[in-house]
Order: sequence, then structure tokens, then C-alpha cells
Amino acid sequence: MISIAIDGPAGAGKSTVAKILSKELGFIYFDTGALYRALGYYFVNNKIDYTNVHLLVNNLNKADITFKFVGNEQRMILCGEDITDSIRSNQISMAASRISAIPEAREYLLNAQREMATKSNVIMDGRDIGTVVLPYANVKIFLTADVRVRAWRRFRQLRQKDIGIRYIDVLKQVKERDKNDTEREISPLVPAKDAIIVNTTMLTLNRTINKLIKIVRKRIDGKK
Repeated sequence: MISIAIDGPAGAGKSTVAKILSKELGFIYFDTGALYRALGYYFVNNKIDYTNVHLLVNNLNKADITFKFVGNEQRMILCGEDITDSIRSNQISMAASRISAIPEAREYLLNAQREMATKSNVIMDGRDIGTVVLPYANVKIFLTADVRVRAWRRFRQLRQKDIGIRYIDVLKQVKERDKNDTEREISPLVPAKDAIIVNTTMLTLNRTINKLIKIVRKRIDGKK
């Protein structure tokens, strides 16, 4: 099986790029961030203080998180309920970011991610796919962009659902997520030593996709 790891900070476009790449290459796209969002949704929805590590650890096993694929779409199931369309809010994003810094939470979700890579040719995106989840991935890409550009992309995405949202607030949240992701003790956001760093600040989506397809095909062909 061939695995492709795409890591990078919030708003870098990882999910968008990974979905398109998966279709171009005929791979399964597995959104690992959705696992953490599902976990965040569990704690927020049940009004459990996820900033209290003791409470979080004691409630992890109650969050029965599974997933299924409908066509090529990954659907997240929490305690038997499809919550896929409810995990993309700012509140859930921030909860997921905080929870992902807890070692027990990361361990709780690790096996599901690794198991997926043993079953199919897969593209995974997240914060530590190339460094921790799939350290032996065939291709590792670290996707990044200027923080203001990332915040603007995120703002445009969120504004489709919330016309009252402000860019300045999104920028603040992206910076906070960057701080949480890069400064956490467990699995901090850093490029894998053998990752190819792609800065998309000045690239359109099409140019980014074309660049990544060339990188992936060159790496895969070189390993045959």
C-alpha cells in the first residue's frame, strides 16, 4: 500500500488539496482532523470541560468514534450519530486544537489512523502524520502559507455559513491554533525531516495541485 502524508498549520489548505489529490490518484482520502473534531464535538455537546485533563481522560472511552465512507466521502459517526456536518464550526475547531495537545487523546485516536493506511492507498492530512502517525509514509509533504493568507482562506470558508464572522477574529484564532500546535509537548507541528515543504502563499489552488501531483508521482515512481 502507498501512503501520502500531508501536514501543515491551520488554513494551509491541506484538506482541500488532499481531497483533490485523492481523486486524481485514485487514493482514499482520510481526514484525521475530523477525528479530533468529533472528539471536540463530544465534549462541547456534552458540556464536559475538555480543558480539565482529568475529566477529559476519564471521558475519552465514552466518545465512541467511528467513520464510514459514502462513495469517497468520509462520514464521522459519534455514538451512532452522523455528526459530519456539525464539526466545522470555530468552537469545535478550537476544542479540537486544545484536545489534540493531550497525549491520552492522541493515543486514543492513533490506532484508527494507522489501521487505515494498512488497508488502502491513502492520503492523510493533519499535524503529525509524517512525524508520528505514518513515519514511513512513501511521500511526506508539509503545506504552509503566510498566516494572514491562511486566515483569509479560512474566513472565506466560514463566511459561507456565518455572514457575521469577522476576519480579525479568524486571524486571532488561526494564530492561537498555530501556537497550540507548535508549542505542545506531544507531537508538535514540525515538518518531518524528509518532508517536502510547499509554501502556497503565492500559489493558486490549481498551481498547488499541479505541483503536488508532480512531487507525488516522482516519489512514487522512484520507489517502484
